[in-house]
Amino acid sequence: MMADDYRTSRVLAIEGVRLAAVDAGIDRRARDDLALIEICAGGAVAGVFTRNRFTAAPVVISERNLRTAAARYLLVNSGCANAGLGDAGIAAAMRCCDELAGLTGVPANEVLPFSTGVIGAPLPVDKIVAQLPRLQRGLAGDGWSAAAAAIMTTDTVAKCDSRRVPTAAGDVLMTGIAKGSGMIHPDMATMLAFIATDLSAGKEALMRLLGDGCDDSFNAITVDGDTSSNDACVLMASGKSGVAWGGLADDERGKIRDALHALMQSLAKAIARDGEGATRLIEVRVTQAASKEEARTVARTIALSPLVKTACYAGDPNWGRIIAALGRSPVERLDLARVRCEIGGHCVFENGAVSPGYDEQLAQQAMAGGEIVIHVALACGGHGAVVWTSDLTEEYVRINVDYRS
Repeated sequence: MMADDYRTSRVLAIEGVRLAAVDAGIDRRARDDLALIEICAGGAVAGVFTRNRFTAAPVVISERNLRTAAARYLLVNSGCANAGLGDAGIAAAMRCCDELAGLTGVPANEVLPFSTGVIGAPLPVDKIVAQLPRLQRGLAGDGWSAAAAAIMTTDTVAKCDSRRVPTAAGDVLMTGIAKGSGMIHPDMATMLAFIATDLSAGKEALMRLLGDGCDDSFNAITVDGDTSSNDACVLMASGKSGVAWGGLADDERGKIRDALHALMQSLAKAIARDGEGATRLIEVRVTQAASKEEARTVARTIALSPLVKTACYAGDPNWGRIIAALGRSPVERLDLARVRCEIGGHCVFENGAVSPGYDEQLAQQAMAGGEIVIHVALACGGHGAVVWTSDLTEEYVRINVDYRS
C-alpha cells in the first residue's frame, strides 16, 4: 500500500495525548489563541527548531528542556512571538512554564513553551497564566481541531491530518496539526507543527524519524524566502498502542515511517497552499540532478523567483522566467542545452530552445487550476527533489502591510 492509503477521513484521537484551547485575549481578534497539549507519563518527545540565529525565547527554553527532561506539556500561544525581548522574553516564557508546572504537579523543565505572532511585543503573561486552570480542565482527546485553530496567525484554514497504520502487533495511529502562512522557507520557517502517535518508541528513534521526515516536508516548502525566530516541529509518542518500534520487522517500520512522512508532507503542503494571499499551490520538481542537494538548490531557486510566482498567479505559461531562474541557480553541473522543462506535463523547453511541440493553449490550461506542476529534468544524474510554494499576489503585500496595524 502507498503511504497515503493510511489516511483517514476524520481526525483521530491519540490515546495518551489530550489537548485544549481557549481565548486568552493575546490576539487582537476574538478567537482561541492559547493551546495546551498533554502527553502521558512514560511517553517520548522529540523536536527540531529554527536554524535562524535570531532565536525566540520559547525556542531557547524548549530546546533546553528537551535535553534535560521528558516533556509532559506543550503550551502554545499565537498573537505574540515573544522574540527580540532579551532576558525579559526568557523570564516571561519561564514564568509560564513555572505556573503550569505548579498547576499540574510536574517539574518546570517538563513544560515546553511555543509562541507565534508579532516579533518584539511583550508576552502577556498574566493573561496566559489566568487561563491555565481553564485549559487544564478542558483537556480532551478530541481537542486536535480546536488546538489547530488556536495556533493560527495569518493562516486562513486550520491544518490537521491523521493516519492509521496496520501492523501485525496492532494499529498505529498518528495525528498532526500545523500552522504557517508567511515567513515560510526551507530550514524551518514561521511555522509550528505538533504530531502525536500511540507508537511506543524512544526519543532517539523519534528524532531520526522526525529529522528524516522534515527534509522532504517542512524543509521543502517556501512562500517568501523568509525564516523566523520561532519555528518548531515536535513529535510525540505515547506508547499506548502497545506496538513497540524496536520489536517491529523492517517492512512494518517502513510502513510507519512512510505514513508519518506522508502526514508531515501533507501538513507542509497545506502550509504552502495557504501561503499569504495565495491562490495556487506550485510544485517544483527537479529530476536527473547530479546530487540531491543540487536538485534542491535548483528547485528552491525556481520556487523563490518572484517572476515565476507572479506568472503562476496570472496563469501565464511564461517559461522564460523558469529557465532564467534555473540559469542563475548556484550549481556546478548545468547544461541548458540538455535541460527539459515541462508545465503540467506539457514540454515547453528542451535542447536549449522552445520545444518544437510547444502549444500555448495547452500550457495555459496546465496553469489554470489550483495546482501547478513545474518539472525540470537536468540530464546530469539520478537525483531529484521537490519544493512546494505558492503564487505571489497583491494580497500578500496587503496582509504584510496591515500585519501590525
